[in-house]
Amino acid sequence: MADRTSTTVLVGNPKVASRTRTVGEAVAARVLCATGGTAGPLDVIELAELGPSLFDWSSVTVKAATARVAASRLLVVATPVYKATYTGLLKSFLDWFGHTGLAGVTAVPVMVGAGAAHALAVEVHLRPLLVEIGASVPTRGLFVLEDQLDSLDDVLDGWAEHAMPYLASALTTGR
Repeated sequence: MADRTSTTVLVGNPKVASRTRTVGEAVAARVLCATGGTAGPLDVIELAELGPSLFDWSSVTVKAATARVAASRLLVVATPVYKATYTGLLKSFLDWFGHTGLAGVTAVPVMVGAGAAHALAVEVHLRPLLVEIGASVPTRGLFVLEDQLDSLDDVLDGWAEHAMPYLASALTTGR
């Protein structure tokens, strides 16, 4: 297995520097802090910057981004809710991975949405997609309502209480 030391935040928002990115980075920082920084340096991939290249199967830029994701020890996948699921931008990027493309990667699915009616989207749509392409997803995903963004630390505290033991174990054992 590759020496996995990096933490990657994959941002599926079509807007660069979005609130989704802020949430993804906060989740990654929380996991790093709780695990003693064992997941290594933070790398952020903004899919909005890749745009049409996602549909060019010869794109060196997209291939490099997929390599960075696949080499990650911890992957935080952050997307807004679009039409009750993840963005097409995120799906287009994840289509570059085969069934074992994320083998050895511990992933945390994160979604940001306007309404609580979509809270299960992170578990029903995003988590199974990550598992389908080989990622280990040892804990439930995180759904953050837009009106909770001002109290993000409190939201992360509640999520972390349950999630951190499982993430710490997965990052220690590699499963």
